[in-house]
Amino acid sequence: MTPEPLTESLAESLAEPLTERLFIGGERVAPDDGWYEVVNPATEEVVGLAPEASRAQVHAAAAAAKDAFAVWSRTRPEERAAVLDRAADLIQGESEAYTRLAVAESGATTATARGMQVAVAAARFRRYAKGALEPVEQPLPPQISAAGPMGKAGVLGALAVRRPVGVVACITSYNNPWANPAGKIAPALAMGNTVVVKPAPQDPLSVYAMARALAAAGAPPGVVNVVTGSGAAAGEAAVDCPDVDMVSFTGSTAVGRRIGEVCGRTMKRQLMELGGKGAALVFDDADLDSAVRGIGTTFSFYSGQICTAPTRVIAHRAVYGRLVERLAAYASRLKAGDPTEPDTVVGPLISAAHRDRVESYVESGRKEGARLVAGGERPGSPERGFHVAPALFADCTGGMRVVREEIFGPVVVVLPFEDEEEAVALAGDTEYGLIDYVWSGDVARAFRVAGRLRSGGVGVNTVGRNMEAPFGGFKQSGVGRDVGSYALHAYSELQALVWPG
Repeated sequence: MTPEPLTESLAESLAEPLTERLFIGGERVAPDDGWYEVVNPATEEVVGLAPEASRAQVHAAAAAAKDAFAVWSRTRPEERAAVLDRAADLIQGESEAYTRLAVAESGATTATARGMQVAVAAARFRRYAKGALEPVEQPLPPQISAAGPMGKAGVLGALAVRRPVGVVACITSYNNPWANPAGKIAPALAMGNTVVVKPAPQDPLSVYAMARALAAAGAPPGVVNVVTGSGAAAGEAAVDCPDVDMVSFTGSTAVGRRIGEVCGRTMKRQLMELGGKGAALVFDDADLDSAVRGIGTTFSFYSGQICTAPTRVIAHRAVYGRLVERLAAYASRLKAGDPTEPDTVVGPLISAAHRDRVESYVESGRKEGARLVAGGERPGSPERGFHVAPALFADCTGGMRVVREEIFGPVVVVLPFEDEEEAVALAGDTEYGLIDYVWSGDVARAFRVAGRLRSGGVGVNTVGRNMEAPFGGFKQSGVGRDVGSYALHAYSELQALVWPG
């Protein structure tokens, strides 16, 4: 089957605001509460109008997903795989139009939107097309039972079988409007679940495009539903809806706590990817060029709007001064500005409100006595857009707000340490535990230190990710694990089958 082109109207519409409708039960539905504006963070112009779903419409989307679950959960794995594969084909075939949309609504640079948003989304649909075919049964050793009150002696066989959870509310983050939703939708569908997707309010238009691709790929009506809103109401309605069996959320720890409280009332299953304040431990024998390149991604990658960023640099005193100097030089070389220009590295932050928030942290760092080595100001060019120059603070202490709180912007803080014990203690002095990093020329020491860090992942001499490795956080950085086959486990329940041998 050759997928039909989806985006002729989308490509044309980028010249003027795009008006979306809710996607419920396979139909485009006018919102009860009107529309709100989606703003381009680089130009401050309106990209499109996103629908404001009422509480009743969110519940209608969940009801449609519940109705569709009865059939979708019983489809053959090969059929689910074929839908996901075709969706990947469609996304790849229209990648340039989707890239332009992602740049316009998220402010990501063109290279980032193309390679790390749209391409990763297609790859995730492709990965979970294969995932739909992974075995769901695990045979267990037979158990010999002696005669007793439960009956005669015998041998009992058993299987542990993964079953779909049901209706999953996927509440996604604004920093990656393609890869993050795809990372939830694809494994959920592969396991036979149906979904209600509530995108971040800042950049929801890409998710509607993704839903259309899935529908064109053959996802039956109600299997994928999309609802949006400019505030918290739509997400709250999805979380507390009786027809929703599981909530998969990516976002702040504060919001995650509130979702967890609501889910706890009815024992809804949860997958939570929450905040981070990643520590980068740089030892005296580290390759400083490699460390600077890795830490420097905080300044550029999504303009620091990424929970896995190494934002706390904990450097051995022997290399502290050189590392600060090199990081400052690295930050000063990065071009900030129009994300559509090929040499731009640092795009805008997602909104004026978030730019103001990041600037307030820069001011807080100054007042608390940290030394601002580079950046932190609004660049003189371009004149429009929500830009903040990458900021580097040195001479920090553990009690400062810029050290303790997730800023979610291009801000790096540097603290010194004397020995391994102090480095591990400083790294662990946080409520977060998503991903930390260790740079050292002594591989044995690097892995020893990694084993002592209370975080869901540790990069040893790299900020790279293995996309089959489990992803999730310790402490208040989340609940559960996804990515690779671990995502299939996350979107399933275990059922035990026992029989007499």
